[in-house]
This record gives sequence, C-alpha cells and structure tokens, in this order.
Amino acid sequence: MTALPESCKLIDLKVRGDARGSLIAIEQGPELPFAVQRVYYIYGTVADTARGFHAHHALQQLAICVAGSCTMVVDDGSQRCEVLLDRPDRGLQIGSPIWREMHDFSPDCVLLVLASEPYDEADYIRDYQAFRQIVGRGSGDMS
Repeated sequence: MTALPESCKLIDLKVRGDARGSLIAIEQGPELPFAVQRVYYIYGTVADTARGFHAHHALQQLAICVAGSCTMVVDDGSQRCEVLLDRPDRGLQIGSPIWREMHDFSPDCVLLVLASEPYDEADYIRDYQAFRQIVGRGSGDMS
C-alpha cells in the first residue's frame, strides 16, 4: 500500500471483550476527531459494483467494514491509495477534500460510515476534473 493522503488515517479501534464476545465503542476523541451528525451503512452491494466517485468540500468520515470486506480508494488529487477494509476493529478516517471510491465488495460486506455533518448535496463534488481544479491539481492525468 502506498502512503495515505495527508488528511486520511487508518485508526485501530480498541476491542473490549471476554469469553462472551467482543465490543467496540467509538467515542469522540483520538479515534473519532469530530462529532457524529450522520450514520449510514452500505450492504447488499451487487457483485462488480463500484460506489462513491465523489469528494466533499468539508465533510469528514470514519469508514469501518463491520462485516466482510471492500477496497476503499482515497485520492487527494496528487496521491491515490487503495486501502483494504476487512476488519471491524480498523477504520479509515477520510478528511476533505478527498476523492473516494469503493470497490471489490464481498457478498457479506457491511460498510459503516460515521459522518461529521448531515447530508448536504451542496457539499458533494461529483466530477473528478472539478475536484482536481478545486484541490489545485489542474485537469491533467495523474501519473
């Protein structure tokens, strides 16, 4: 894996448990540096489907694959990185503006996302070339 963009970070979540099973509590602080305003999850994704293909102006997220696996692509306009999310005790913090894509969903994948803001269509950047202009990388191809 190449290095993550500066505003992204893999976070190991503290597992608590005993013979009965495991529990992960996520609280605002080092593991979650923003107040959660929205929670959603993606599941039942059809094979060979890719999702995402957008960035946000301001939104921050923590993505956790609580079951199964998927590949998350994060891109800051100059650096593109693939991250396999396949553990419920590891999350990917995604800052802004970061282009994100999700690929290779396992049939049992459940991707949980904690977001810093409620849904706001105006915060989305849905065109990759517009994203490149916003982050000051122009419209050229990434090499």
